[in-house]
Amino acid sequence: MVHHHHNCLNTKKPYVKLCRLCIDSCPHQAISIYRELNSQRCTECGICMAVCPSDGFIYYSTSKLHEFMLEAEKIVLNCPQAMNAGHEIPCLGILDRDSWLALLIAAGEKEVTLVTGVCAACPDKKACAVSVQVFKEIHTSWPDHPALRLKVAPDDGGSAPGGEITSVQARRGGKGWRDIGREKLEAMLPGITSDEAYPIPKARQFLREVWQSRKSAIGALPLPALEVSEGCRECGECAAVCPQGALTNKEKGEQLTLIYEPLKCVGCRRCLNICRSQALSMEYKPLSYRLFTGKILVHQGKQRL
Repeated sequence: MVHHHHNCLNTKKPYVKLCRLCIDSCPHQAISIYRELNSQRCTECGICMAVCPSDGFIYYSTSKLHEFMLEAEKIVLNCPQAMNAGHEIPCLGILDRDSWLALLIAAGEKEVTLVTGVCAACPDKKACAVSVQVFKEIHTSWPDHPALRLKVAPDDGGSAPGGEITSVQARRGGKGWRDIGREKLEAMLPGITSDEAYPIPKARQFLREVWQSRKSAIGALPLPALEVSEGCRECGECAAVCPQGALTNKEKGEQLTLIYEPLKCVGCRRCLNICRSQALSMEYKPLSYRLFTGKILVHQGKQRL
């Protein structure tokens, strides 16, 4: 996992209530209040990445994962506790809502298989459970989605060339997956900067890319949508606290127009929390590609005292 300081919502736009999703969700208490990782505790389960709405924490090989998903004839993802069947990811825990949606869209045109070990016996089972719960929520709101295959295949030893049975550590020169991961990260450190910042998370960018190629087949996806009721007092505070620029207001005299961009919204709910009239709400609704990538006028009215 890599922490991009300037991608953190707390850095993008300071707010009275700090975001602590990564700290509070980590099952191993490996993240300090300064977002520093304790390498002795961190198991690279990816839950910090899955719950972080803005890529403050991100899997360092995310771009390679996305390239594999686009180019492979069959998408096979396996965790380190499973047999080496395809592209290895640290855990299903790294898959957030956008990643699951992108996988489901891809499953409409190619076979998608997830290979896991026995999750109940894994120290990262909490991360996996959080990700699976997200998938269940998507399944409930999109029951006719393309099918994924799940295969449980613990890595109890594999066949090396010549038919010999070897363990995963033996196939990797006696090193465990955590050692391999650290070596990969150390090799990449010269090209990684914690100051990298971008407005749209990479999983959201990838979802847009995959959906764009399949928008004729996928008419709508269950995505968070902001609504503004008649109780809005046109104060503009919601747009002022949005760290993503997903909400903007345009003032013309006493008239205020509130514009919402779903692509930029990461569901941090700051706008809902600051609204004194409680006029804002967010629910998952079927959005078309045009609405997802466009600008939506959610409210227009005269300012009231």
